[in-house]
Amino acid sequence: MADTRLSVEKWITAGFDALQMAGPKALAAEPLARRLGTTKGSFYWHFKDVPTFHAALLRQWQADALADVMDLLRSDGAPDARLRQFGSGILSNPTEAALRVWAHGDPAVAAALAEIDAERLTYLRHLLKQFGLSNPGFAQALLAALAGLPQLHGDTDPAAAFDALVDTVVALA
Repeated sequence: MADTRLSVEKWITAGFDALQMAGPKALAAEPLARRLGTTKGSFYWHFKDVPTFHAALLRQWQADALADVMDLLRSDGAPDARLRQFGSGILSNPTEAALRVWAHGDPAVAAALAEIDAERLTYLRHLLKQFGLSNPGFAQALLAALAGLPQLHGDTDPAAAFDALVDTVVALA
């Protein structure tokens, strides 16, 4: 077992890794402790129980996702480049898809995703207005694509598919 005292941040990082690799069932004290080469006691030193750990994971993800949206709001550049950057950020984050799967069975995860998705929709509407597109359905369709594309399996490249959608938005403008 490891001698080094683990921090909350290391447990959170291990939780995100476990979620990405094995799904929400891996977010329990024993499998996480094994993954980190320590005992369950270390887990319970930092977290009252597994639901408290889950809540900490969600808070961290929400803070990171909201910071990403805020950074994008402050960024400059052509709207199509900003839209591609927005999509790329979501599609390149494997935690995003894993959280969406977890949300199907956990109302707290679904609520956390809904809060961030509302902020993302606001950002998408803002960008789409720069193209002269004010129909909120466009923003919803783009966000739905970002949520769904990683769930497709096979030869589909989610980033290429999203870029094709952005090309369509640009053509409509």
